[in-house]
Amino acid sequence: MMMSPTTSVFPLIDVAELRAQLGDPELRIIDARFDLMNPNAGRAAWVAARIPGARYAHLGEDLSDHSRAASEGRHPLPSAERLARTLAGWDVTPATPVVVYDASSGAMAAARLWWLLRWMGHGKVRVLDGGFAAWLAAGGSSVSGEAADEAADAPRASRSVTDGASIASNWRPGSAPLASFEIMDAHLNTHSDTRNSPQVCIDARAPERFRGEIEPLDPRAGHIPGARNRPFADNLFEGRFKPVAQLQAEWSALLPEGAEPVLYCGSGVTACHNALALVAAGWPMPMLYAPSWSGWVSDTRRPIATGE
Repeated sequence: MMMSPTTSVFPLIDVAELRAQLGDPELRIIDARFDLMNPNAGRAAWVAARIPGARYAHLGEDLSDHSRAASEGRHPLPSAERLARTLAGWDVTPATPVVVYDASSGAMAAARLWWLLRWMGHGKVRVLDGGFAAWLAAGGSSVSGEAADEAADAPRASRSVTDGASIASNWRPGSAPLASFEIMDAHLNTHSDTRNSPQVCIDARAPERFRGEIEPLDPRAGHIPGARNRPFADNLFEGRFKPVAQLQAEWSALLPEGAEPVLYCGSGVTACHNALALVAAGWPMPMLYAPSWSGWVSDTRRPIATGE
């Protein structure tokens, strides 16, 4: 049975609605396009063409903290203080309406920024369904080049001059639940009988990575024992999210009644896409195991499973 919906705004916005809001001086638009194989490609794409007024969010530099330990995964979450400084650089407050987009599906890395804002207690953030591709396909306007009021380096520059702890006090970090190692260990102890396990781990990676047939990024292949596979791409049809009723039906079939989903992926990024789909379908914000597979396999003592 579907759980109660959250009290925040519906997490998706379509092109027509965003176009109607472009003149709102309070609105902040953030471009989160990113390519794992070419970390500079997203910012280059932002310079070449973007939705008017969009700031740029870099997955590795703005939405992650690579100074943290390997056990935190390949894209460790930034601290509340670090993220607060970044948000201040974008002129985003807890009351600011925000729309985030990436190239198309939301998986790289619009859903990650959506999740981070929700984790900080922000309730008015939405992801552009279909992303920049949908915007252009619908005839949406774009701008190019650097602009002083949209400079991609503004958040990083602000980090050196702004008291992050003071800014963070305006937020409510921890508003989205994180799965601890203790929760993951409890899952391991009960996964052999999922009827008695309160948590159900959901892996957002492609099926062949889940089964352990290939592993292009991490040192060990497979999945967390007892996890189920829901590739983030299954939330989509032709680059956009499936209708709410279809998402509800598909996720209800995957999750036993009363189950608490714990989401993970390779590095904690595309798992946020499954969180976005669940919230769009009416579930409260699920738990995220942020270190994900890359953090899990950083400790060779942790068990792994292969196959279905």
